[in-house]
Amino acid sequence: MKILLIGNTGQLGWELQRSLLPLGEVVGIDFPDINLTDNSTISDWIQAEKPDVIFNAAAYTAVDQAENEKDLAYQINAVGPGFLAEEAASVGAILVHYSTDYVFDGTKERPYQEIDIPNPINVYGESKLAGEQKIDQV
Repeated sequence: MKILLIGNTGQLGWELQRSLLPLGEVVGIDFPDINLTDNSTISDWIQAEKPDVIFNAAAYTAVDQAENEKDLAYQINAVGPGFLAEEAASVGAILVHYSTDYVFDGTKERPYQEIDIPNPINVYGESKLAGEQKIDQV
């Protein structure tokens, strides 16, 4: 199995790379080699590697700074993952994308589940939710 791991140098990606190695060939890439604000780098990597599975561990994660860099947060967390899903589908790859608890408002007294209605209270959470929705449209 060939795995493309996007965001392999981040906290999540670093752990994933170690965990995924026993499953097959892992091609780990990160910014600037792949840029979620540049569709051509996404397409180039996916079309060249033709992976079976793509793990997207990359994200704009500066929660407070996202309030001042809304466009960049949306490009990286929403638009980029949407295009990533399209490219994954074009080569028949499975896409595994990571979200965040910030898509919820934090008011529930029990742990959140995937079936709970999202209600983000900041730009970071809104951008991550938008990414989920774009992926679901593919």
